This record gives sequence, C-alpha cells and structure tokens, in this order.
Amino acid sequence: MKNIVLIGMPGTGKSSVGVILAKHIGYAFMDTDIELVRRTGRTLPRILREDGLERFLEMEGETGLAVQCENTVIATGGSMVFSENAMQHLCESGVVIWLETPVETLEARLTGGSRERRGVAAPGDMSIRDIYALREPLYTKYAQIRIACQDGVENVVGDIILKLREIDMIGAEQAE
Repeated sequence: MKNIVLIGMPGTGKSSVGVILAKHIGYAFMDTDIELVRRTGRTLPRILREDGLERFLEMEGETGLAVQCENTVIATGGSMVFSENAMQHLCESGVVIWLETPVETLEARLTGGSRERRGVAAPGDMSIRDIYALREPLYTKYAQIRIACQDGVENVVGDIILKLREIDMIGAEQAE
C-alpha cells in the first residue's frame, strides 16, 4: 500500500487532518516536523534561530529523504516543497495531497507570535500572503489531489477519503 503525503501551508491543518485520516483508514501517522525535532533534539524555531533558514531547509529535505514507510499518512512541513529530492522521494512513495487553505484563513491563524512559535520557514519580513505566493507553484507542481480546506477537519478528512476511493487507493471497507 502507498503512503498519503499531505502538503500545504503552515496552519492549514496537515497534522490534525493527518492524525484523524490515519485513524479512519487504518494507517500509521508521521509528522516530518516532529521527526526533524526528534532527529536534532531542538525545536523548529530554535533550529531556524541557531542554524538559519537555508540550513533549516536542508535539514527538512534530509528528513523527507529519510522517510521509509508504507501505509502511513505523512504530514510534511510547509516548506518541504522546497526540497525537490525529498518531494520526488515522497511522490514515489504515495499520493500527494495539497490541503489548500485560503490565504485569509491562514493570516487569521498565524497572527501574533504563532508564526514564530510554529517555526515557519521564511524570512521574517515576508507576509503570509508573500509566503503563500512563493510556495503555491510548488504545491501545485507536486500535488496529485487538491482538497479545499474550509469546513472543519472531519469534512476535510471525508473529502480526502472520497478522492482516495475515486483513485482506488482505498477500498470501501476502509474508513467505515
């Protein structure tokens, strides 16, 4: 069985959706941000602060390349799409789904210190709208499926399950 790889902006709900989706279809769950923290022993904001953006992106790509699993829902870091090698590896291991969230929603979710606490990999002077504009072509490039994220986690999970059934990735017996 193939993996399900979730991509999208920070604050779009990849981890929340991923955990619930994995439970519904009987898959394992992996969050590459958590794996990067585990591998380095440091938080994402600390990695960004101490090593800088370029090194952070390199480490994120290395983490993506190291993924070796099956039957797993994988929530990637929002900037994983900057690592072509990691994304090719993840594309080969399964179906890539872009959780597409309106920029206005992301701006509301990533206000105040939320962006810094999450460890959003972007220059500090870039707005959420700027970050989205930079990443959107890459999300489009790698996504085999696009899911509009507007109506809550359970609805997003339901939409993903419908799409996975359409492409015969999961059967009717899954996600009952």
